[in-house]
Amino acid sequence: MSGANSVTSNQETLHKDLEEVVRKYARTTFLRPIADHTREAFAEVEEFVRKFYEARNADPATGCGMTAPVAVILDSGCGTGESTLHIARRFPGIPVIGIDKSCARLNKAGNPSQTAGEDVPANAFWIRAELLDFWRLALDYVKACKWTIPYHAVYYPNPWPKQSEATRRFHMHPIFPTLLALGKTIELRTNWEIYAREFAEAARIAAQELNGSPSSLRSVEDDKREDHSVAGMTITCESFDPKKPETAFERKYKEARQKLWRAFIRK
Repeated sequence: MSGANSVTSNQETLHKDLEEVVRKYARTTFLRPIADHTREAFAEVEEFVRKFYEARNADPATGCGMTAPVAVILDSGCGTGESTLHIARRFPGIPVIGIDKSCARLNKAGNPSQTAGEDVPANAFWIRAELLDFWRLALDYVKACKWTIPYHAVYYPNPWPKQSEATRRFHMHPIFPTLLALGKTIELRTNWEIYAREFAEAARIAAQELNGSPSSLRSVEDDKREDHSVAGMTITCESFDPKKPETAFERKYKEARQKLWRAFIRK
């Protein structure tokens, strides 16, 4: 099927440098300057979140002295935004922010082909931004007790399948500690088993490095779910069959009968 090709790679198992790279970045801080356009985009999101809670007579408290920070859900790399709609309907009381760097893709968000005649949920919001910068700004809000992120969707990121491209994968990039710190539950979806396994293993390695908790994650057996806990973090890697695909990629992969994989990081 056109547009639903399986991932092809010259890498047949977990990357040989995975542990070395993850441990190195767990000990460092990503200091690249944040782009101005992403700061502006983040300000738009903060305004949407504030107004969302105000409209529901909820206190959009943003200080640690308040009872609790406000909840915000992230849909990172949302593409055309279809997944944001599904997540927003699943969590109707929480703002769901779809983030993508492509204006062309985001221009399709919330169109009639996605909504199937239903209204766009009031809690769905899309923004064009650089993901790595947005995550760092969001983490500042989490640390300041302004936001809590109960769920963070990372659906079908570019797997960068060539071994030479491996450090462009989220879990082998300096941004990975930020990503891990952002959400209480992080869900990665992919059509490449190795990517899911690497993501789960990288989370274990990073948790061990950051918390000094020795552990190991056994290999994921075909068609079997694997749970493991380390330093207060539960890591799951499994194959799955979505009954109702939530993205265009997921729909194409399912129609092409590709096996899909997901990794959960829960804290």
